[in-house]
Amino acid sequence: MPHDLDAVVREEWGRLVALLLARFRRLDLVEDALGDAVEAAARQWPGDGVPERPAAWLLTVARRRIIDRLRAEAVAQRSHALVATDLDRGEQTVRAMADPGDLVEDDLLRLVLMCTHPALADESASALALRLVLGLPTRDVARLFLVTEPTMAARITRAKKKIVAAGIPFAVPRRDVLPGRMEAVARTAYLAFTAGYAPGDGPDPVRVRLAGEAVRLVRTVHELRPQDPTVTALLALVLLQHSRRDARSDGEGRLVLLADQDRDRWHHDEIDEGVSLLRSPELTGVVPEPAAAYLLQALVAAEHATAPDPASTRWSRIVGLYDRLLVIDPSPSAALARAVAVGEAHGPRAGLAELAGVDLPGSHRVLAVRAELLARAGDAAAAATAFDDAIALCRNEAERSHLVRRREAIGG
Repeated sequence: MPHDLDAVVREEWGRLVALLLARFRRLDLVEDALGDAVEAAARQWPGDGVPERPAAWLLTVARRRIIDRLRAEAVAQRSHALVATDLDRGEQTVRAMADPGDLVEDDLLRLVLMCTHPALADESASALALRLVLGLPTRDVARLFLVTEPTMAARITRAKKKIVAAGIPFAVPRRDVLPGRMEAVARTAYLAFTAGYAPGDGPDPVRVRLAGEAVRLVRTVHELRPQDPTVTALLALVLLQHSRRDARSDGEGRLVLLADQDRDRWHHDEIDEGVSLLRSPELTGVVPEPAAAYLLQALVAAEHATAPDPASTRWSRIVGLYDRLLVIDPSPSAALARAVAVGEAHGPRAGLAELAGVDLPGSHRVLAVRAELLARAGDAAAAATAFDDAIALCRNEAERSHLVRRREAIGG
């Protein structure tokens, strides 16, 4: 796929799906038509040039494909003996998917809520939302869920078939139904933010627009449920992390690590808002477990965001926060982050000891951290080997370039 088209698909897929669903209410047709439009772009753009408004071009082609399919279906139905029954069923499905729109006007939120319908299993719902909202490749969704790509492909396909077969609406549910959806919506928004803030592939160290869309989505949900502790903690977390976006790369697009970032480039208004949210009444005292996981991560982010300089970072406090997080959510990612914090607080050898047993299948991140800790511990040969292994696995170009530079600096 040409680079320009790849970027448009990555950044605009979710909005295009939402726009088409809002009009046609047929998930099966929308995905097929957008796929056809992308194929057409891959054929035409290299010869004709990228159109002035590439997303609008894809939308127009997809819309024409859907209209052609609907016309073909109508012709087929009219010529069929059961046409009346089928048309009635189709109209009923469309009516069932209609949204009164009296709660909130946000197509991406509708898309997430459709995917997180209780009829779908939690993991399938979030995976489908990531595929539809962000247009993430299945391999990236699989990476977020730590499963194989074929497993995730089968999971997403089953979820889509269930939505179509059950006529699950592209709609915001009633206010009294929303609380039961919040955990799934928050998890999906968090994964969407992670996918944008730490992309597994592509040229950029951060997909600012996609991460920003996830932040906007969380903010929209927070406006609906301002006292929900899970949503409040998540909004604080994403604001604090997203506040560092401009400093994560230099003028040439190279990755800049946290310790080397220009803190004047951080968005301090977002830091202030995130810290203020952490003082909200719903986050004081005992909070529900899902909220606690986001809260602890937000407190870690706040430690970084409010430290006046890298040397002032309270790493021991961060280690303690990760200790509490691992009790609630013993994930490999949290264990990896804790090992980094231990390495900063107590030295690289201590960090390496904590890294033992941490595994993120298919990811370069554990190897990259091990390489850095080995380098700091003075074991250049082992560090070089670990960097080589990490570089071989890394698919994000900005991170890969950083690892190559670190490898060259070590030599050997």
